[in-house]
Amino acid sequence: MERLLVLAHTEGDGTLGRPALEALNAAAALGGDLTIGLVGEEAQAAANQAARSGAVRFLAAQGPEFAQPRYVTDAAAAEALCRAAQAQVVIAPGTARWARVLPGVSARLDGRVDTHVTAIAVEAGALAVTRWYYRQRMEAVLSRSRRPWFILVDAGVAAPWQGEAGAARVESVDAAIPEIRTTVSGVRAPRSGEQTIRPDADLLFVAGAGWTKKQADGQTHLPEAEKLIAGFLAATGASLGSSKSLVDLAGEGQAVLSFMTHLNQVGQTGSTPRHPKGLAACCHGEEPHVVGWRFINQRRAINLDPNCGWARGKADVVYVADAFEVIARVNALLEERKATSGS
Repeated sequence: MERLLVLAHTEGDGTLGRPALEALNAAAALGGDLTIGLVGEEAQAAANQAARSGAVRFLAAQGPEFAQPRYVTDAAAAEALCRAAQAQVVIAPGTARWARVLPGVSARLDGRVDTHVTAIAVEAGALAVTRWYYRQRMEAVLSRSRRPWFILVDAGVAAPWQGEAGAARVESVDAAIPEIRTTVSGVRAPRSGEQTIRPDADLLFVAGAGWTKKQADGQTHLPEAEKLIAGFLAATGASLGSSKSLVDLAGEGQAVLSFMTHLNQVGQTGSTPRHPKGLAACCHGEEPHVVGWRFINQRRAINLDPNCGWARGKADVVYVADAFEVIARVNALLEERKATSGS
């Protein structure tokens, strides 16, 4: 088997996040000589976390300059780790941090890169990857002869590596960093309780533009819609998605939800999440939106139109009902259950 390098960046607490552990598990299943390359302010805790993963070496580009995502430092660190490991195949989680850096690193090393990989396997003695093309409409299995080969694995396609921590021996690698012209002045985060994108949630709740339309009384009810959806998210811990039409309204200053952004968009021009269950409300089930539900295992929808796209084979269950009334009733039931259980 070829020399494998798993590239991972540490989280704020110095450990490995779920995407990194998923990429590690995918690489460990291939066998062969496995090296783990770490980038962060301090890498020992992350190395200890993966000490019993079967890796034969732990390399690290560490220091305060690697604490924050920055192209110049991350690219220098990744290049140095790849050269130190003499890696033929580099596997990394498809995080925003690596996705913007590794294509450039592959060019520096005269290699090749594939992003949004959903599976890695050895077929007929050769390494092969699976990925989607044309907005997740076509699936392809491909292999490459050019090395090094950089493979960015999508989050959620592999189980995270799980094992006991140990004591790993970390080899520090010096990265030649050119002039740093970008500084991180601070971090902006949602106020407590307003985080709506939850990749690990069991349920994805997608809101459509129907929440902004005139209701049965001929009036719009935007404040009520925001309160109902926010209450549902708080009670269920669901992740919030949106149709393109709704986030476009948000961009025009007509947001139903004060915390709705284009990051919530699901579909052909948005994200393709992988939650076990999905519930769409006030969406019509158009193809550009539904394509983002390809990996949702169980799909349900609430819509007053019995002939909407969801009812044409795109959802497992369609509730022909008023979403305002349904979500209000569900929130009330959840509140009653919470009061009864005392939790």
